[in-house]
Amino acid sequence: MKRVQRLRWTAFALGAMAFVLAFFHRLAPGAIAGELQQAFATSSASLGLLAATYFYIYFAMQVPSGILADTLGPRKLFTAGAVVAGVGSVLFGLAPDFGLALLGRFLVGLGVSVAFISVLKLNAAWFSERRFATMTGLLMFIGNMGGLLSAVPLAWVAAHGSWRAVFVGAGALSITLAVFTWLFLRDNPRQLGLPSMQQLEGKPEYPPAHENWRAALTTVLANRRTWPGFVMQLGLAGSYLSWGGLWAIPYLREVHGMATQLAAWHVSFMIVGLAVSSLAVGALSDRIGRRTPVMRVLGFIYVLCWLPWLWGGALPLAVSLCLFFLTGASFSCITLVWSCAKEVNPPAFSGMSTSVVNTGGFLGPALLQPLVGLALDLSSRGSAHALGDWRFGLAVLFAFALSGWLSTFFITETRCRNIYQEQT
Repeated sequence: MKRVQRLRWTAFALGAMAFVLAFFHRLAPGAIAGELQQAFATSSASLGLLAATYFYIYFAMQVPSGILADTLGPRKLFTAGAVVAGVGSVLFGLAPDFGLALLGRFLVGLGVSVAFISVLKLNAAWFSERRFATMTGLLMFIGNMGGLLSAVPLAWVAAHGSWRAVFVGAGALSITLAVFTWLFLRDNPRQLGLPSMQQLEGKPEYPPAHENWRAALTTVLANRRTWPGFVMQLGLAGSYLSWGGLWAIPYLREVHGMATQLAAWHVSFMIVGLAVSSLAVGALSDRIGRRTPVMRVLGFIYVLCWLPWLWGGALPLAVSLCLFFLTGASFSCITLVWSCAKEVNPPAFSGMSTSVVNTGGFLGPALLQPLVGLALDLSSRGSAHALGDWRFGLAVLFAFALSGWLSTFFITETRCRNIYQEQT
């Protein structure tokens, strides 16, 4: 049993490190938005395109990542992804023009796109079903540390040094992680001659998905209970990642006159709120044996958090910092959506089921980041952005956030167990 414990935490730690890097790259453009516009002479719409390139490929790769996680296994997928992300990060840091920066950002998105689904696959293989949401919450907590690095520390480096060196260093770290992953990660206990978690818990095992992955994917896609989670991700994650990953810092600078560093602290508070609350939400859900009530209450609070920014009036500093913290904390309801997706589909297809839902979370910012930039350019007609211009852009984010919350009322309550056999 000690060997199983050591191996499961090794698998989790390596996967979590990959997720830290993914979170760093996801939110980094917001902290250096001004520097990127100067370096590559871009408009707001072009800046949105540069930031969203990560999400375009991330979105497109979610279902393929799920298929590959269920067929090839997380070890091979992690290793290849870390190498590609490392090369992309170095290219982004050294890019002399906008075109190469786009290519670097694309490669980063391609490489890290496999990280989260692979970790969920590892969690399902190495941990008990009743601990899945808890481990997902822990993963979100650790991953958000990467988000913290992309806020105040990156803004400080950009102000006092070279943001390019940070991305070159991140690329080297990613390639190093690929080496450790190949050497020490194993996909599941069976690869080492140990009983699977299903065997230990006395539950039936489904045949591996690689025996007929097309039929497995069809099963997931045809399951109507899979799709409300997709819509929830589209609305909530789309608005959150577009806001924290690009537009929050420019908004706070232009509407509220904040310095970049102070604006970056607001994003940091949002990330900390998400990290801390994710850890608690997963554990709370597993403890009470319910998913949907937690998701609905927190989702409603998240929607309310958008209203002060749409209003645009001045807020005391303490209030605005607390509002950003609450935005992140309430967004942690998203932590449970992967558990629900996994629990309404066959256990052997956990990679595919979580990846289909996760696709919505990256289609959202892929659409919204450039769309908000375009809205700003159209409203301001190329001049400085006023509050009215920002209201035009933020109304789009608010509408997506509202639709994401409403979708939680269509998500099936699983009571923290796999109910696929009960549905069929």
